[in-house]
Amino acid sequence: MSSNQPPAERREVTVRRAPKFVPFLVLGALAGFGAAAIAAFGVPADEDFDPGAVFGFLMITFGAAGAVLGAVLALILDRRSVRRQQRVVVESVPDSEPDTDPQP
Repeated sequence: MSSNQPPAERREVTVRRAPKFVPFLVLGALAGFGAAAIAAFGVPADEDFDPGAVFGFLMITFGAAGAVLGAVLALILDRRSVRRQQRVVVESVPDSEPDTDPQP
């Protein structure tokens, strides 16, 4: 280490593993779509209603319910990650050599 570099900075930070909400919402909606398909086409149909229209209605209803359940699960896991957070000390390390390669 050369003598002209400043000393490394030390800080205490909080580290936790928080879930990403969008994948939970999407997965919940997809599960709702699957449940809608089973409910619309897996049971005997009523001749008064078109199975495609029933599936469309159930897809919206079950998809929204699945997205809400996915969000609730993500919130529960997020709350759990807050309880398991850790405090760590990090230290910044200056670059030993400057970057000379152009970035693509």
